[in-house]
Amino acid sequence: MCGIAGCYQQRDGLALAETMSDRIAHRGPDADGVHRFEDGEVRAYLAHRRLSIIDLSSGADQPFTKRGLTICYNGELYNYKELRAELSRSGVAFRTSSDTEVVLEAWRRWGPAALSRFRGMFAFAMVDEDSGSLFLARDPLGIKPLYFLRRHGGVIFASELKALVAAVGPELRTEPGALIASMLYYWLPEQRCAIDGVEKLPPGSWAEFRPDGSSRHETYWRVTEVATEAAAGPPADLRQVIEESVAAHLVADVPVSTFLSGGLDSSLVTVLAKRLDPGIDSYTITFRAQDHRLEAMPDDAIYARKVAQQFGIDLHEIEIAPDVVELLPRIVDILDEPIGDPAAINTLLMCDAARAAGVKVLLSGMGADELFGGYRKHLACVMGAQYQRLPGVLRNGLVGPAVRRLPVTANGRGLRYARWAKRFLTFADLPEEAAFRRSYTMYDADELAGLLSPDLEPYVGKLIAEHSDIYHDTTLDDHVNRMCLADARMFLPGLNLAYTDRSSMAASTEVRTPFVDPIVARAAFSIPGNEKIHRRQGKLALKKAAEAWLPNEIIYRPKASFSAPLRAWVRNDLRELVDDVLLRGELVGSGFLRFEAVNRLVEDERAGRQDYSKQIWQLLTLETWCRHLREQGVSV
Repeated sequence: MCGIAGCYQQRDGLALAETMSDRIAHRGPDADGVHRFEDGEVRAYLAHRRLSIIDLSSGADQPFTKRGLTICYNGELYNYKELRAELSRSGVAFRTSSDTEVVLEAWRRWGPAALSRFRGMFAFAMVDEDSGSLFLARDPLGIKPLYFLRRHGGVIFASELKALVAAVGPELRTEPGALIASMLYYWLPEQRCAIDGVEKLPPGSWAEFRPDGSSRHETYWRVTEVATEAAAGPPADLRQVIEESVAAHLVADVPVSTFLSGGLDSSLVTVLAKRLDPGIDSYTITFRAQDHRLEAMPDDAIYARKVAQQFGIDLHEIEIAPDVVELLPRIVDILDEPIGDPAAINTLLMCDAARAAGVKVLLSGMGADELFGGYRKHLACVMGAQYQRLPGVLRNGLVGPAVRRLPVTANGRGLRYARWAKRFLTFADLPEEAAFRRSYTMYDADELAGLLSPDLEPYVGKLIAEHSDIYHDTTLDDHVNRMCLADARMFLPGLNLAYTDRSSMAASTEVRTPFVDPIVARAAFSIPGNEKIHRRQGKLALKKAAEAWLPNEIIYRPKASFSAPLRAWVRNDLRELVDDVLLRGELVGSGFLRFEAVNRLVEDERAGRQDYSKQIWQLLTLETWCRHLREQGVSV
């Protein structure tokens, strides 16, 4: 796992590449380098920061040049040994034992067709000295990021947006639609970038930039097509698929650890990894007692300890009790774009602790909820479709008014079921796509528009239409799998993979996700939705598969979320910051946000009438992000 950056056809390319490399030095503390290729009218500069995981020798340092090809590669190729053997049989001679050289030689042999052969996570740049072209490529599901900006007839690119900002910040400006999207989702869909003109190379695609200024972009893997094909075939053997994926993700020349929350997904990954690597250890988080009380959070650490004890796993516990006022600007800078999910803090602090103990690689259970229907929103939307069958007089005359009167806190204790019931009523009567969108977004269209300056309201309709287009871009005839597919295209790369990459790499650690894998994804969509969610049980197919390895106490325990004590932070630690930075901030002062509407959110939260802690945290992080960008010369 590493950081990459570079410039193509830029007269100031060497200086820009060095600046970008310095800005993402945290991604690779083990080695760094810049490759310079200048031949006639062609100028290419590739920069690399290395976190050495496979082949720790200096011979595998990057940028890596061999017989007219130079690669700058961020990622891991889990099937590199198999591909290396195939290439060796065809006469290729290797000089390292790295996966980087395998990627380069596979590209030489098969060109872009090599990408569909790769099993791993990656984003890379390749310069072909013969053609003078620059190629960029990204893994199928978008685990590894890659930003690029077309500039002066060429392109600059990097693993993180902050590198581009460091290099050409005064040339850039924020994109209002993306900032509003971050308010709607509390993260940014892959289709949008917070900086105008900067693009994210889409998952499962590659691009070529040529010396004459032309370019092309191709897609080699589409999750929509894979889902359709899988749904038309027989159900996969989930036990075999998941066991093989965990085994593949253990390939490394350094020790591997795991995240262990005590939930199904992380427990399954950890126990399967333990079967293959008896020395594996794990990391988990705990919270202060007072935060548990207000948050009404289950104590996941109890279950993590039980798994660790039963399977003989060395468990490291990290208490999440940070100085959140001090940590806020750091996490905003780390996340690169306005991502308002405090779960990123958990990942950062766990990775900090793991790295301090010498750990470079951790396995995560991320992705199982998206692919197997494990989120509360999935179950809630299925229940909402059933709720709509109740008589209107019962829904509107009895249930609705009763739920709306419920407080969300009482005597300093959070009322979790009251929060859920209120949330459920915001979407239970809506059509399928609208209900799904509302089940996990922060506002409905009118609420979002009400927070914004009137001249920004047209952006809201465009965002709603974009979600609808993506949700309906499928031929799947299965409600549950349509939701899973939308999550695989939006929620997974836009939020969970994004914050995991940034938070882990900020601590110079690599997080691997065995569930976020093309073979696992195909297997997941081969399972009918009624086998994923049945009655009140979510993720049922995966749970049944897990019975081969885990006790029922872990498999069928109540669903918990990988979050942070946000309500306690907003009401206590961050109270002054909310008043000074948000309510008196630039977004409100400029009119981008309406003071009255934002102040109403704050007052309702503090009075316990509504749970707006997530909205307030997101707006606070957005304000902080905008200030950071302005300080670096970006027009906001």
